[in-house]
Parts: sequence; structure tokens; C-alpha cells
Amino acid sequence: MSSTNKNAEVPTLLVKDSQGSDLLCFLEQVVPLEGNEYALLTPVDTPVSLFQLIEDQDPMLIETIEKNEPILEVADVVLQEHDLRLVRSAITLTVSGELDEPEPEEIEEEEIDDESETYELLVNFRVDNNEYGLYIPLDPFFIVGKLEDGEVKLVEGEEFDKIQSGIEAELEERGLSE
Repeated sequence: MSSTNKNAEVPTLLVKDSQGSDLLCFLEQVVPLEGNEYALLTPVDTPVSLFQLIEDQDPMLIETIEKNEPILEVADVVLQEHDLRLVRSAITLTVSGELDEPEPEEIEEEEIDDESETYELLVNFRVDNNEYGLYIPLDPFFIVGKLEDGEVKLVEGEEFDKIQSGIEAELEERGLSE
């Protein structure tokens, strides 16, 4: 597949996690560090977070969920009504399909106290008398992968903790940090 306009196509890479799940990502930056090459990536599909909505309380982030969880099956059905599809990918749940891009001035930001990130509600639904919501993080969602043998392996846990400050310093030097 060749493109006459080089800017028309950002390279994509398939990132694999330790469980063998994968996630298709755009390659944003390559950062050489300690003799390795690390890739700064963003998901091709829209990342979403699952929250339980509890009356008179802040929404509660559900950090780990099994891929065959009934809650996700209900979320699938609700998303299909909007011509969207829930993808149980590595690292995060994602939604594929055409999302309506809200106008920046129309965004009603929902403050959810999870390390002060801001989310926008995509859909909400009920399962067994509990209410849940799929939220889109409004902050950029970056993933760090290690390039080795033509593959991209997700950097997680202790390895991520070890290299995080080095990657941030390199990006800051390039003038790419916030």
C-alpha cells in the first residue's frame, strides 16, 4: 500500500501484552533509551474506561474486568445501537466505529477523581440493578512499547516504572511534553 502523501498515513503497530492480547496503535515517537528502542503509541480505536455509577457518589473506575464479563456483553449491545463495537483489546477497552466528535465548547466535562483525569460519558446502561458507564478519557492515552525483533511488546509493571522518567526526559528535550 503506497501513499503519495507521506502525511496521509501514520505508521501503525500491533502491541502485545503479557496475556497475548493485542492492540493496534499509531506510532507517535520512537525513543532510544538504555540501548533499547521504545515506542510511544496511541490506540487506533477510541480507548474507554468502565465506571460503576453509584447514586450520590463519584463514579467508581473498574480497573480490571474479565473479557467475558456479562457487563461487557450488555455494553456491546448498547454500543451496537450507535453503530459502535466494543473491542476487548490489550491494555484498555476500546470502541471502534464512527464517534461523533463533540465541538470543544459543547463538551460538558465530567470530573472523575482518578488522578484528576477528565472523562466524557459515551454510553450508560444497567446490569443487575447497577448502573455503569463507558467513558472516553479526554487526556491523550499513550502506551509505551518496546521494539524488539520486529514486534512491539507492551512495557508494563516494574520495567515501565524503571524507564518512565527517562522517556519523559527525552520527550521534554524534544519539546513534546506538556
